[in-house]
This record gives sequence, structure tokens and C-alpha cells, in this order.
Amino acid sequence: MTEQLTKSRQTAELAFAKTQSQFLARGRALDEQDAITSARDEKTLRLREARLTREREARESATAALVAKRART
Repeated sequence: MTEQLTKSRQTAELAFAKTQSQFLARGRALDEQDAITSARDEKTLRLREARLTREREARESATAALVAKRART
């Protein structure tokens, strides 16, 4: 089962292995980048929701204070 490869076949096998490993590395890098992008988008959404909640609460508080002030006068 141990076959002797010709010089050109060895060169071709090495070139193929190199190309294949580069392709797999590229795929892993893209997967990692997708994970980073997804995490960033989730964090952005969470922070946006928190900001909008804070702004809504501040607006409601200001409105309540204004209504209370007008009721006293």
C-alpha cells in the first residue's frame, strides 16, 4: 500500500494540501467574523433598548412633574 509518488505528483499533492488548508482557514476566519458581528449586533440592540427605556422614563417623569406643577397652580 505504500506507493511511491512521482515528483510532479508530490508537488501537486503539496499544492493541493496548501490550497485546501488556506480554504479551511478562510472558512474559520469567516465563521469567527460572523460570530463577532452577531455579538456586536446583539449588544447594540440591547443597549438601544436600554437607552430608549431610559429616555421614555425620563420623558414620563418630566411630564408627571409638569402635570403636578400645573395642578398646584
